[in-house]
Amino acid sequence: MTMPSAKFHIGQLVRHEMFDYRGAIFDVDPVYSGTDQWYEQVARSRPPKDAPWYHVMVHDALHTTYVAERNLKVEPDPTQIAHRLLGEYFTAFDGKSYLKGEKAN
Repeated sequence: MTMPSAKFHIGQLVRHEMFDYRGAIFDVDPVYSGTDQWYEQVARSRPPKDAPWYHVMVHDALHTTYVAERNLKVEPDPTQIAHRLLGEYFTAFDGKSYLKGEKAN
């Protein structure tokens, strides 16, 4: 079985199609990796489990989300987001995406 390739990448700014929030991707799962209970309770539109899912830092929020690829689109205004976890995952912003790298001491 071949794994589906992800349309988006870590550090990329995206917008949720249904809920219209913007955020930054900080992890990618090639297929759904949550529990059946979470999927039944939260994933009401029943997106496919056999396609990529993304962990997203939500702009101006304290929480993160877990989102199916089909519910995301490229953010047309790639300006920085505000989230308390940015420094834990990224070291810079290049004007389009957040970048991972070695942290300076």
